Amino acid sequence: MGKLSVNLCGIKLDNPVIPASGTFGYGYEFAELYDINCLGTFSFKGTTRDPRFGNPTPRIAECTAGMINAVGLQNPGVDKVIGEELPKLKQCFHKPVMANVSGFSVEDYAYTCEKLDKEEQVGWLEVNVSCPNVHGGGMSFGTDPKAAAEVTRAVKAVTTKPVIVKLSPNVTDIVTIAQACADAGADGISLINTLLGMRIDLRTRKPIIANTMGGFSGPAIFPVALRMVYQVAKAVDIPVVGMGGVSTAEDVIEMMLAGATAVEVGAANLVDPYASKKIVEDLPAVIERYGIKNLSEIIGGVKHG
Repeated sequence: MGKLSVNLCGIKLDNPVIPASGTFGYGYEFAELYDINCLGTFSFKGTTRDPRFGNPTPRIAECTAGMINAVGLQNPGVDKVIGEELPKLKQCFHKPVMANVSGFSVEDYAYTCEKLDKEEQVGWLEVNVSCPNVHGGGMSFGTDPKAAAEVTRAVKAVTTKPVIVKLSPNVTDIVTIAQACADAGADGISLINTLLGMRIDLRTRKPIIANTMGGFSGPAIFPVALRMVYQVAKAVDIPVVGMGGVSTAEDVIEMMLAGATAVEVGAANLVDPYASKKIVEDLPAVIERYGIKNLSEIIGGVKHG
């Protein structure tokens, strides 16, 4: 293992930096800008059983130190992802990729995960029970421990690859939900997804987002994400993937000290398409500055007193 490498659910990553789902497409768009094989891996665009057009526009609202989005899981559906997107991805990315999956029923999740599990390049299944931008699915599973556990069990029953359950921060007790997923067989926990937020146009007095509310992301949510990663990492014995407002190599180190094995970068990719690449390039100097020999050794290393 190198200085930057980590092991996520039995699969080695050259470094812990993972562009987050919904901010990196299916990879090949970013591959036109730089060699994306410098990344640990990436989580591709959230995929559902059937094609989805997404929510009506406008879908984006700017905020202080962040943004609100309500794209609504726009994607071509799992069959087209497998038939069209993954072959293009394979041409430019030569590592295992993380498949992000959403659904509107337990059966949806199981169906989509079973199909993606058979794809050679898929290394992990990131099961999103936390999307705040759709009606009747996503977050409705992630806010109830029993429902989150039911999805986890259903997916594990039809897959062989590591299942990482992505949780919502829009709950009273994140730890209970994480523990329920771990007890149901999850191989890892991914958190946090976006916080629920909204903006109002002062001239029209109407919500800026057509969906009224959307997912709030960006640097402003980092302290909340860090706190939840810390709480969950202490409570479960499976790897945690941390995300939420990460925009620098220092943020990655902080997330890992809180307990994250790997760290996803989300909104920063939308501000600067080179953000994840820059973080990977900055990591060697940052770990040297803080006297870190191997990143894998600092996971959960926060000190008290």
